[in-house]
Formats: sequence, structure tokens, C-alpha cells
Amino acid sequence: MTALQNLKYGQWFRGADVDGDGFITQRDVRLMSERYIAARGAASDSETARLLTERMDGFWANVIAPMDHDGDGKVDLGEMTEGFSRVLTDPALYPAQIEPVTDCFFDLADLNGDGKIDQAEFQEMFDSVGGVPGDDCAAVFAALDQDGSGVLDRAEFHQAVTEFFYGDDPDAPANHLFGRVTG
Repeated sequence: MTALQNLKYGQWFRGADVDGDGFITQRDVRLMSERYIAARGAASDSETARLLTERMDGFWANVIAPMDHDGDGKVDLGEMTEGFSRVLTDPALYPAQIEPVTDCFFDLADLNGDGKIDQAEFQEMFDSVGGVPGDDCAAVFAALDQDGSGVLDRAEFHQAVTEFFYGDDPDAPANHLFGRVTG
């Protein structure tokens, strides 16, 4: 794993550690779910909330929990980085490893359900849920909108996530998908 990937994964970790205690736990994932539900304006007992909670529980069980090598129910930055370095070795494996989770997050960010993420939706989800500042959201969105259409389609979103997790280009706009990476 490269130094840039370490920085990006650290940025992702800080966003996923919702309660800021230095660990990602199932509680953090549940807090993320609650934030997404609130950002979507869905009632906590709605079908949307149920599906979201189910998908995020799957994200915990299938992606994060297996990184918990010491079995303490929480994943620290070292465990997550080691887990990513072990699993994210080949972009050809993206469809099996990352694509299902990315599709879920795309659907979450597509607040009006039109199959595209506009800048307002992108900013709403990444600012209120991920804590990414508005100026960063606008700059990243503009850079990711490769065709200049004013929206991100599913392919552009997948390309950004692929670049974030597998890429090592220090100038790639997707480096800042989960907040400004500095180092």
C-alpha cells in the first residue's frame, strides 16, 4: 500500500468513526444509518429506513467486522488499514468487493431517486452525513462530473470510488471523495 492510499484510508476511517472514539464499531455504522435516514427525511419506521439499516448492517458484517482481528468488536485504524491492504489488492475484484456497497451509497445519495446525484444531493449527503465541508464537496463534485452534465451518474460515481480505493495518482479528484486528504 502506498503513502497516498494510507492517507486516503485514514480519511475514510475518520469519517466512519462517527462517535470519534478511534474505532469503527457496529454502533458507528448504526449512527451512519441514522444520519442517512435523517438526511433523506425518512421516518425511522419506514421501508426506506428498514432497507438502509439492513444494508448498513450488511456493510458492518461483510466489510468492517472481518477486519476485527483481535475480536474486540471494534476496528482501529491499524486493523482497517491492514484489512484494506489485504483485500483491496486488485481493481479487477471491485465488482465483488466494493461495487455492492457503492451502489448502496449511490442510492442513498440520490435523494430524489432519479438515478443521478446532483451537486445539492452530493453536498447534503457528504456534508451532513460524512462531515465533508461544503467548499470541499463543491470542488470534488465539479471534478468528478467528468462529462460536465451537472450530475454524477452511477458510472462516474463508481469510477470515483474505484480511484479512491485503488488509485495512487496524487492529483486525482477522487482522493478527496470523503474529505480533503492532506499529508
